[in-house]
Amino acid sequence: MRFSVDAHAIGCHLTGNEVYVRSLLEAFAAVDDNSEFVAYVSTPEAARAVPRGFATRTVSRNPFARLGRDLPRQLRRDRPDLIHVQYTAPVACPAPIVVSVHDVSFLEHPGYFPAARAFQLRLTVARTVARAARIITVSEFSRRAIARAYGLDEEDIAVVPNAAASQFRPLPHRAASAWVWRRFGITPPFVLNVGDLQVRKNQTGLIRAFAEMVLAYPQLPHHLVLAGKDGWHGDATRRSALASGVGDRIHFTGFVSDEELLELYNACEFFVFPSFYEGFGLPVIEAMACGRPVACSDGSAVSEVADGAALLFDPHSTTQMTRAMLDLALDSELRARMGRLGLQRSAHFSWRRSAEKTLEVYHQVARAAGRPVPVRAPLCA
Repeated sequence: MRFSVDAHAIGCHLTGNEVYVRSLLEAFAAVDDNSEFVAYVSTPEAARAVPRGFATRTVSRNPFARLGRDLPRQLRRDRPDLIHVQYTAPVACPAPIVVSVHDVSFLEHPGYFPAARAFQLRLTVARTVARAARIITVSEFSRRAIARAYGLDEEDIAVVPNAAASQFRPLPHRAASAWVWRRFGITPPFVLNVGDLQVRKNQTGLIRAFAEMVLAYPQLPHHLVLAGKDGWHGDATRRSALASGVGDRIHFTGFVSDEELLELYNACEFFVFPSFYEGFGLPVIEAMACGRPVACSDGSAVSEVADGAALLFDPHSTTQMTRAMLDLALDSELRARMGRLGLQRSAHFSWRRSAEKTLEVYHQVARAAGRPVPVRAPLCA
Protein backbone atom coordinates (compact mmCIF):
# COMPACT_ATOMS: atom_id res chain seq x y z
CA MET A 1 0.00 0.00 0.00
CA ARG A 2 1.10 3.54 -0.70
CA PHE A 3 -0.27 6.26 1.58
CA SER A 4 0.13 9.99 1.02
CA VAL A 5 -0.07 12.55 3.83
CA ASP A 6 -0.45 16.31 3.46
CA ALA A 7 2.30 17.36 5.89
CA HIS A 8 2.59 21.02 4.86
CA ALA A 9 2.01 22.07 8.49
CA ILE A 10 5.44 20.77 9.56
CA GLY A 11 7.78 23.69 10.17
CA CYS A 12 5.08 26.31 9.71
CA HIS A 13 4.40 26.92 13.44
CA LEU A 14 0.83 25.68 13.02
CA THR A 15 0.98 24.29 16.57
CA GLY A 16 -1.65 21.57 17.02
CA ASN A 17 -1.91 20.68 13.32
CA GLU A 18 1.87 20.46 13.06
CA VAL A 19 2.21 18.31 16.19
CA TYR A 20 -0.52 16.01 14.88
CA VAL A 21 0.96 15.24 11.48
CA ARG A 22 4.56 15.13 12.68
CA SER A 23 3.70 12.74 15.51
CA LEU A 24 1.67 10.46 13.23
CA LEU A 25 4.48 10.20 10.70
CA GLU A 26 7.01 9.37 13.40
CA ALA A 27 4.71 6.69 14.80
CA PHE A 28 3.97 5.25 11.33
CA ALA A 29 7.71 4.67 10.93
CA ALA A 30 7.73 2.70 14.18
CA VAL A 31 4.72 0.47 13.51
CA ASP A 32 4.54 -0.11 9.74
CA ASP A 33 7.46 -1.58 7.77
CA ASN A 34 5.34 -2.74 4.85
CA SER A 35 3.64 0.37 3.49
CA GLU A 36 5.09 3.20 1.45
CA PHE A 37 4.52 6.73 2.73
CA VAL A 38 4.71 9.99 0.82
CA ALA A 39 4.76 13.24 2.81
CA TYR A 40 3.94 16.51 1.07
CA VAL A 41 5.92 19.27 2.81
CA SER A 42 6.42 22.99 2.22
CA THR A 43 10.04 23.60 3.24
CA PRO A 44 13.40 21.79 3.03
CA GLU A 45 13.61 21.90 6.82
CA ALA A 46 10.28 20.10 7.04
CA ALA A 47 11.54 17.37 4.70
CA ARG A 48 14.38 16.70 7.13
CA ALA A 49 11.82 16.20 9.91
CA VAL A 50 10.07 13.40 8.01
CA PRO A 51 11.16 9.89 9.07
CA ARG A 52 13.97 8.28 7.12
CA GLY A 53 12.67 6.07 4.33
CA PHE A 54 9.56 8.15 3.68
CA ALA A 55 9.37 9.90 0.34
CA THR A 56 8.86 13.67 0.39
CA ARG A 57 7.45 16.04 -2.19
CA THR A 58 7.58 19.84 -1.96
CA VAL A 59 4.34 21.78 -2.27
CA SER A 60 3.65 25.47 -1.95
CA ARG A 61 3.02 27.14 1.38
CA ASN A 62 0.34 29.17 -0.37
CA PRO A 63 -2.90 27.24 0.22
CA PHE A 64 -4.38 28.15 -3.17
CA ALA A 65 -1.33 26.89 -5.03
CA ARG A 66 -0.99 23.84 -2.78
CA LEU A 67 -4.62 22.72 -2.98
CA GLY A 68 -5.39 23.84 -6.49
CA ARG A 69 -2.19 22.88 -8.32
CA ASP A 70 0.61 21.15 -6.41
CA LEU A 71 -1.20 18.39 -4.54
CA PRO A 72 -3.37 17.28 -7.48
CA ARG A 73 -0.27 17.16 -9.69
CA GLN A 74 1.76 15.16 -7.16
CA LEU A 75 -1.11 12.77 -6.50
CA ARG A 76 -1.42 12.00 -10.19
CA ARG A 77 2.28 11.20 -10.29
CA ASP A 78 2.48 9.21 -7.04
CA ARG A 79 -0.80 7.31 -7.51
CA PRO A 80 -1.31 6.60 -3.78
CA ASP A 81 -4.08 4.44 -2.36
CA LEU A 82 -5.33 7.49 -0.44
CA ILE A 83 -4.45 10.98 0.69
CA HIS A 84 -4.75 11.98 4.36
CA VAL A 85 -5.42 15.68 4.97
CA GLN A 86 -6.41 17.90 7.87
CA TYR A 87 -9.67 19.76 7.29
CA THR A 88 -9.24 20.55 3.57
CA ALA A 89 -8.54 18.29 0.57
CA PRO A 90 -7.14 19.30 -2.81
CA VAL A 91 -9.64 20.74 -5.27
CA ALA A 92 -9.19 17.94 -7.83
CA CYS A 93 -8.29 14.82 -5.91
CA PRO A 94 -7.56 11.62 -7.85
CA ALA A 95 -7.24 9.48 -4.70
CA PRO A 96 -9.66 8.53 -1.90
CA ILE A 97 -9.62 11.09 0.91
CA VAL A 98 -9.15 10.50 4.62
CA VAL A 99 -9.74 13.76 6.48
CA SER A 100 -8.94 14.62 10.08
CA VAL A 101 -11.35 17.21 11.45
CA HIS A 102 -10.21 18.05 14.95
CA ASP A 103 -13.21 20.19 15.78
CA VAL A 104 -15.93 22.33 14.22
CA SER A 105 -15.43 25.46 16.28
CA PHE A 106 -15.58 27.49 13.05
CA LEU A 107 -19.23 26.41 12.75
CA GLU A 108 -20.31 26.42 16.38
CA HIS A 109 -18.39 29.56 17.40
CA PRO A 110 -17.40 31.52 14.27
CA GLY A 111 -16.62 34.54 16.43
CA TYR A 112 -13.43 32.79 17.55
CA PHE A 113 -12.03 33.32 14.04
CA PRO A 114 -11.44 36.21 11.67
CA ALA A 115 -14.53 36.39 9.46
CA ALA A 116 -12.70 35.41 6.27
CA ARG A 117 -11.12 32.37 7.92
CA ALA A 118 -14.43 31.12 9.33
CA PHE A 119 -16.08 31.55 5.92
CA GLN A 120 -13.28 29.66 4.16
CA LEU A 121 -13.44 26.77 6.62
CA ARG A 122 -17.20 26.49 6.31
CA LEU A 123 -16.86 26.05 2.54
CA THR A 124 -13.76 23.91 2.24
CA VAL A 125 -14.37 21.55 5.17
CA ALA A 126 -17.97 20.88 4.08
CA ARG A 127 -16.72 20.06 0.59
CA THR A 128 -13.98 17.79 1.96
CA VAL A 129 -16.28 15.97 4.39
CA ALA A 130 -18.78 15.33 1.59
CA ARG A 131 -16.08 13.79 -0.60
CA ALA A 132 -14.18 11.91 2.13
CA ALA A 133 -14.05 8.13 2.22
CA ARG A 134 -13.49 8.33 6.00
CA ILE A 135 -13.44 11.01 8.66
CA ILE A 136 -11.12 10.90 11.67
CA THR A 137 -11.44 13.05 14.77
CA VAL A 138 -9.73 13.18 18.13
CA SER A 139 -12.47 12.94 20.79
CA GLU A 140 -16.01 11.76 21.39
CA PHE A 141 -16.98 15.40 21.85
CA SER A 142 -15.78 16.24 18.36
CA ARG A 143 -17.35 13.13 16.87
CA ARG A 144 -20.77 14.21 18.15
CA ALA A 145 -20.24 17.79 16.97
CA ILE A 146 -19.12 16.73 13.47
CA ALA A 147 -22.02 14.29 13.08
CA ARG A 148 -24.47 16.99 14.19
CA ALA A 149 -22.96 19.64 11.91
CA TYR A 150 -22.88 17.57 8.74
CA GLY A 151 -25.83 15.22 9.28
CA LEU A 152 -23.64 12.11 9.60
CA ASP A 153 -23.92 8.90 11.57
CA GLU A 154 -21.45 8.97 14.45
CA GLU A 155 -20.34 5.46 13.50
CA ASP A 156 -19.01 6.85 10.24
CA ILE A 157 -16.48 8.94 12.14
CA ALA A 158 -13.43 7.26 13.68
CA VAL A 159 -12.13 8.58 17.00
CA VAL A 160 -8.33 8.46 17.22
CA PRO A 161 -7.09 10.50 20.21
CA ASN A 162 -4.01 12.65 20.29
CA ALA A 163 -1.20 11.96 22.75
CA ALA A 164 1.79 13.65 24.32
CA ALA A 165 5.04 13.05 22.47
CA SER A 166 7.44 10.74 24.29
CA GLN A 167 9.80 13.64 25.03
CA PHE A 168 7.24 15.11 27.44
CA ARG A 169 8.22 13.48 30.72
CA PRO A 170 9.01 14.52 34.29
CA LEU A 171 12.33 16.27 34.80
CA PRO A 172 13.85 17.53 38.07
CA HIS A 173 11.81 20.59 38.96
CA ARG A 174 14.71 22.62 40.34
CA ALA A 175 16.89 22.03 37.29
CA ALA A 176 14.03 22.94 34.94
CA SER A 177 13.35 26.12 36.92
CA ALA A 178 17.01 27.12 36.62
CA TRP A 179 16.90 26.46 32.87
CA VAL A 180 13.81 28.64 32.44
CA TRP A 181 15.40 31.44 34.44
CA ARG A 182 18.49 31.36 32.21
CA ARG A 183 16.47 31.16 28.99
CA PHE A 184 13.55 33.50 29.73
CA GLY A 185 14.53 35.41 32.88
CA ILE A 186 11.43 34.10 34.72
CA THR A 187 11.78 33.28 38.39
CA PRO A 188 9.70 30.53 40.04
CA PRO A 189 7.10 29.81 41.14
CA PHE A 190 4.97 30.41 38.09
CA VAL A 191 1.65 29.34 36.59
CA LEU A 192 1.89 28.19 32.98
CA ASN A 193 -0.51 28.39 30.05
CA VAL A 194 0.28 27.13 26.54
CA GLY A 195 -1.53 28.15 23.36
CA ASP A 196 -1.69 30.72 20.61
CA LEU A 197 -3.02 34.06 21.81
CA GLN A 198 -6.54 33.94 20.42
CA VAL A 199 -10.08 34.45 21.64
CA ARG A 200 -11.09 30.83 22.22
CA LYS A 201 -7.97 30.10 24.28
CA ASN A 202 -9.28 32.63 26.84
CA GLN A 203 -5.96 34.02 28.03
CA THR A 204 -7.68 37.29 28.91
CA GLY A 205 -9.92 35.40 31.33
CA LEU A 206 -6.86 33.73 32.82
CA ILE A 207 -5.19 37.12 33.30
CA ARG A 208 -8.26 38.38 35.19
CA ALA A 209 -8.28 35.30 37.41
CA PHE A 210 -4.54 35.57 38.06
CA ALA A 211 -4.95 39.22 39.06
CA GLU A 212 -7.75 38.26 41.45
CA MET A 213 -5.57 35.51 42.93
CA VAL A 214 -2.76 37.97 43.63
CA LEU A 215 -5.22 40.53 45.02
CA ALA A 216 -6.74 37.93 47.37
CA TYR A 217 -3.34 36.63 48.53
CA PRO A 218 -0.72 39.33 47.86
CA GLN A 219 1.88 37.29 49.74
CA LEU A 220 1.87 34.72 46.92
CA PRO A 221 5.06 35.14 44.84
CA HIS A 222 3.66 33.53 41.68
CA HIS A 223 4.11 34.79 38.14
CA LEU A 224 2.01 33.89 35.08
CA VAL A 225 3.68 32.63 31.91
CA LEU A 226 1.79 32.60 28.59
CA ALA A 227 3.66 30.48 26.05
CA GLY A 228 2.46 30.72 22.47
CA LYS A 229 2.69 32.81 19.35
CA ASP A 230 0.49 35.82 18.76
CA GLY A 231 -2.78 34.93 17.09
CA TRP A 232 -5.29 37.45 15.88
CA HIS A 233 -6.14 38.29 19.52
CA GLY A 234 -2.53 38.81 20.61
CA ASP A 235 -2.59 42.60 20.95
CA ALA A 236 -5.77 42.52 23.06
CA THR A 237 -4.26 39.88 25.35
CA ARG A 238 -1.14 41.95 25.90
CA ARG A 239 -3.23 45.05 26.60
CA SER A 240 -5.25 43.13 29.20
CA ALA A 241 -2.01 42.13 30.92
CA LEU A 242 -0.86 45.76 31.06
CA ALA A 243 -4.22 46.84 32.49
CA SER A 244 -4.42 44.02 35.05
CA GLY A 245 -2.45 45.72 37.81
CA VAL A 246 -0.05 42.75 37.93
CA GLY A 247 1.53 43.22 34.53
CA ASP A 248 5.04 42.96 36.01
CA ARG A 249 4.25 39.36 36.90
CA ILE A 250 2.91 38.32 33.49
CA HIS A 251 5.34 37.03 30.87
CA PHE A 252 4.83 36.32 27.15
CA THR A 253 7.38 33.95 25.65
CA GLY A 254 6.09 33.93 22.07
CA PHE A 255 6.35 30.70 20.09
CA VAL A 256 8.42 28.06 21.89
CA SER A 257 10.14 24.95 20.58
CA ASP A 258 9.34 21.50 21.93
CA GLU A 259 12.61 21.56 23.89
CA GLU A 260 11.69 24.87 25.52
CA LEU A 261 8.16 23.65 26.18
CA LEU A 262 9.45 20.56 27.99
CA GLU A 263 11.43 22.77 30.39
CA LEU A 264 8.53 25.19 30.89
CA TYR A 265 6.12 22.38 31.78
CA ASN A 266 8.54 20.91 34.29
CA ALA A 267 9.42 24.26 35.82
CA CYS A 268 5.87 25.47 36.40
CA GLU A 269 4.16 24.97 39.73
CA PHE A 270 0.93 24.11 37.97
CA PHE A 271 -0.66 24.39 34.54
CA VAL A 272 -3.92 26.20 33.70
CA PHE A 273 -5.89 25.71 30.48
CA PRO A 274 -8.98 27.95 30.38
CA SER A 275 -9.95 27.41 26.73
CA PHE A 276 -13.59 27.93 25.78
CA TYR A 277 -13.57 25.28 23.07
CA GLU A 278 -11.22 22.43 22.15
CA GLY A 279 -11.50 19.34 20.02
CA PHE A 280 -8.95 17.68 22.30
CA GLY A 281 -6.72 20.00 24.36
CA LEU A 282 -3.25 18.56 23.79
CA PRO A 283 -1.40 20.85 26.23
CA VAL A 284 -3.42 19.31 29.09
CA ILE A 285 -1.99 15.87 28.34
CA GLU A 286 1.51 17.24 27.74
CA ALA A 287 1.51 18.96 31.15
CA MET A 288 0.20 15.79 32.80
CA ALA A 289 2.89 13.71 31.08
CA CYS A 290 5.43 16.00 32.75
CA GLY A 291 3.86 15.30 36.15
CA ARG A 292 2.44 18.78 36.62
CA PRO A 293 -0.91 19.43 38.33
CA VAL A 294 -3.53 20.81 35.98
CA ALA A 295 -6.60 23.04 36.28
CA CYS A 296 -8.69 23.29 33.13
CA SER A 297 -12.04 24.08 31.56
CA ASP A 298 -14.99 21.82 32.27
CA GLY A 299 -16.44 22.08 28.75
CA SER A 300 -15.92 20.84 25.16
CA ALA A 301 -13.41 17.99 24.91
CA VAL A 302 -11.11 19.20 27.68
CA SER A 303 -12.99 17.56 30.56
CA GLU A 304 -13.22 14.34 28.50
CA VAL A 305 -9.45 14.34 28.07
CA ALA A 306 -8.72 15.24 31.70
CA ASP A 307 -11.22 12.64 33.00
CA GLY A 308 -10.98 13.43 36.70
CA ALA A 309 -7.22 14.04 36.73
CA ALA A 310 -7.50 17.85 36.83
CA LEU A 311 -9.33 20.53 38.76
CA LEU A 312 -12.19 21.72 36.55
CA PHE A 313 -13.75 25.17 36.34
CA ASP A 314 -16.24 27.04 34.18
CA PRO A 315 -14.02 29.06 31.78
CA HIS A 316 -16.62 31.84 31.77
CA SER A 317 -16.35 32.21 35.57
CA THR A 318 -13.42 34.26 36.83
CA THR A 319 -14.38 33.25 40.39
CA GLN A 320 -14.20 29.52 39.67
CA MET A 321 -10.89 29.87 37.82
CA THR A 322 -9.39 31.92 40.63
CA ARG A 323 -10.55 29.37 43.20
CA ALA A 324 -8.96 26.49 41.30
CA MET A 325 -5.69 28.39 41.02
CA LEU A 326 -5.69 29.29 44.69
CA ASP A 327 -6.39 25.69 45.67
CA LEU A 328 -3.30 24.56 43.78
CA ALA A 329 -1.14 27.49 44.86
CA LEU A 330 -1.92 27.05 48.57
CA ASP A 331 -2.07 23.26 48.93
CA SER A 332 1.13 21.34 48.23
CA GLU A 333 -0.53 17.99 48.98
CA LEU A 334 -3.24 18.72 46.41
CA ARG A 335 -0.57 19.63 43.85
CA ALA A 336 1.25 16.36 44.48
CA ARG A 337 -1.95 14.31 44.21
CA MET A 338 -3.07 16.00 41.01
CA GLY A 339 0.40 15.53 39.54
CA ARG A 340 0.22 11.78 40.21
CA LEU A 341 -3.28 11.53 38.77
CA GLY A 342 -2.19 13.43 35.68
CA LEU A 343 0.74 11.11 35.05
CA GLN A 344 -1.60 8.14 35.25
CA ARG A 345 -4.09 9.76 32.90
CA SER A 346 -1.48 10.74 30.31
CA ALA A 347 -0.36 7.11 30.08
CA HIS A 348 -3.74 6.24 28.52
CA PHE A 349 -2.71 8.11 25.35
CA SER A 350 -0.01 6.98 22.95
CA TRP A 351 0.97 8.12 19.45
CA ARG A 352 1.87 4.52 18.67
CA ARG A 353 -1.68 3.38 19.40
CA SER A 354 -3.05 6.39 17.52
CA ALA A 355 -0.92 5.51 14.50
CA GLU A 356 -2.13 1.91 14.59
CA LYS A 357 -5.77 3.05 14.67
CA THR A 358 -5.12 5.50 11.84
CA LEU A 359 -3.53 2.76 9.74
CA GLU A 360 -6.60 0.60 10.36
CA VAL A 361 -8.67 3.39 8.81
CA TYR A 362 -6.27 3.61 5.86
CA HIS A 363 -6.57 -0.10 5.14
CA GLN A 364 -10.35 -0.01 5.46
CA VAL A 365 -10.53 2.82 2.94
CA ALA A 366 -8.17 1.13 0.49
CA ARG A 367 -10.09 -2.14 0.68
CA ALA A 368 -13.47 -0.43 0.31
CA ALA A 369 -12.21 1.40 -2.76
CA GLY A 370 -11.22 -1.93 -4.25
CA ARG A 371 -7.92 -0.44 -5.28
CA PRO A 372 -5.56 -3.18 -6.39
CA VAL A 373 -1.96 -2.16 -5.90
CA PRO A 374 -0.75 -1.40 -9.42
CA VAL A 375 2.79 -1.88 -10.66
CA ARG A 376 4.44 1.39 -9.74
CA ALA A 377 7.92 2.73 -9.83
CA PRO A 378 9.65 2.74 -6.44
CA LEU A 379 9.45 6.04 -4.64
CA CYS A 380 12.59 8.04 -4.03
CA ALA A 381 12.90 9.49 -0.56
